[in-house]
Amino acid sequence: MYILITNDDGYQSPGLAALRRALAPLGEVAVVAPDRNWSAAGHYRKLFDPMRAWEGALIDGSPATLCDGTPADCVALAMMGLLPRKPDLVVSGINLGANLGSDLLYSGTVAAAMEGMIFGLPAIAVSQNNGHRGPQDFRAAEAAVATIVAGVQKNGLPEGVLLNVNVPALPPEDVRGIQVTRLGQRTYRDELIVREDPRGRPYYWIGGAEPEDLHEDGTDVSAIAAGYVTVTPVHMDLTSHRWMDELRGWGLDA
Repeated sequence: MYILITNDDGYQSPGLAALRRALAPLGEVAVVAPDRNWSAAGHYRKLFDPMRAWEGALIDGSPATLCDGTPADCVALAMMGLLPRKPDLVVSGINLGANLGSDLLYSGTVAAAMEGMIFGLPAIAVSQNNGHRGPQDFRAAEAAVATIVAGVQKNGLPEGVLLNVNVPALPPEDVRGIQVTRLGQRTYRDELIVREDPRGRPYYWIGGAEPEDLHEDGTDVSAIAAGYVTVTPVHMDLTSHRWMDELRGWGLDA
C-alpha cells in the first residue's frame, strides 16, 4: 500500500513523525506536509496564489516533501502529479488536539482527509486530545491508527466516507478500547480580545475558554472523555433530509 500522510500542524509537528512511524510497517509512506501551521484553516484552497514544494525532513529526520499550500492543497498536489504515482490511502494527523463534533467544520486535519476522499481515495483523520500542552505521548495513537489502517486495508471503505479518529491523551495501558461513535456536540465559548498597537490602532485576538461538551451516549465527545479511542464515519452529505419534506410543505417547489 502506498500511503500519503499530511497534517495541519506543519511538518515539524511531532504528531506527523509519529504517524509516519506507525504506518511505515504497513506500506510505503509518502509525506507531503505544509511548511507552517494551518490549524482551523478548514478546507481552504489557494486558488489565486502560486504554490511551491521542495524536499525537506520531519522532526525525526525522515524525508518529506514540504509545501507552502494548505493541508487540502498538499493532498490535491500529491494527487495531481507531485508524487510519482497515485496513493492508495490518505491519512492526516496526528493532530495536536481533538477534532470532535463541530470541530470538523474548522479542522484542517479533517479537510486534508476529505480532499483525499474527494479524489476517490479512502481517507482517515487522526487527532489526539492533549493539544499542545505538556509532553507528547503518541503511543496510544500510533497503535490505534495502525489497527484502523489495517482494517481499511482488509475491508476497504465505501466511496465518499472518511474515518475521523480521536485518541485520548492516556498511556496505552489506560486506554479502554475503541468505540465506533457518531459526532457529538461542542459549544464554543469564544471571546473577542481587543488591544491597541503602539500607534493606538485596535487589533483583535479570538480567545476564550475551552469548548463545553455535551456528553451524550454514543458520541465521540462522550466516548473520548471515558477513555476510549473514537472512530466516526463521516461523509459530505450535509443535507437535512427531513427538512426537505418540511420545505416542500411551504409550497416552494411550485
